[in-house]
Amino acid sequence: MTETYKLSSLRIEELIKNAIEARNFAYAPYSDFKVGVALLAKNQKIYQGCNIENAAYTPTNCAERTAFFKAVSEGVTDFTAICIIGGRSKEPTAYTPPCGVCRQVMMEFCKPEEFQIILAADIDQYQIFTLKEMLPMGFGAGCIE
Repeated sequence: MTETYKLSSLRIEELIKNAIEARNFAYAPYSDFKVGVALLAKNQKIYQGCNIENAAYTPTNCAERTAFFKAVSEGVTDFTAICIIGGRSKEPTAYTPPCGVCRQVMMEFCKPEEFQIILAADIDQYQIFTLKEMLPMGFGAGCIE
């Protein structure tokens, strides 16, 4: 992975802890699959998000979009990394990559070669990918002239 901005191990640990904390607020009565994220803005502020399900399913919102929309609603549109942790509430967590819709939202606000996606199973087990690796032929606002 090519990194423009190298996250320190302490920063990664902080993001994982924030994602674990956010996961505790997930509202997932239908799937029992709870996701928490910690989104790191370039200003160093962390925005947490969790998934919020709905009985009608389509109004359901993913944790990643919850965090992005919180940040954007506060005027923040430059981001460095996101940490995602998820799994069924009574099972160990598993690597939980973002869905296609969330990847597309990331493309709207992030540089695909630089933005880092941390998939964590716990504080010690994680993998880091760039958005470009997760969405190799994606398009964003920069592609539309």
